[in-house]
Amino acid sequence: MKFFKWFVRDERGVSAMEYAVLAGIVAVALGGVAATFGTQVTTMFTRMFTAIGVQQAR
Repeated sequence: MKFFKWFVRDERGVSAMEYAVLAGIVAVALGGVAATFGTQVTTMFTRMFTAIGVQQAR
């Protein structure tokens, strides 16, 4: 029981955990943006490359 009380009150590493949570939120947001706009960006670059005559690598 003492260990549990000590563990709950211990604040070491709290900042690291906050940064980890923030990094996770940013990663999820970037994933959502990539999923939403990924196809549109690919289409835009394909049209640009076609317009200037660049062959795409396969």
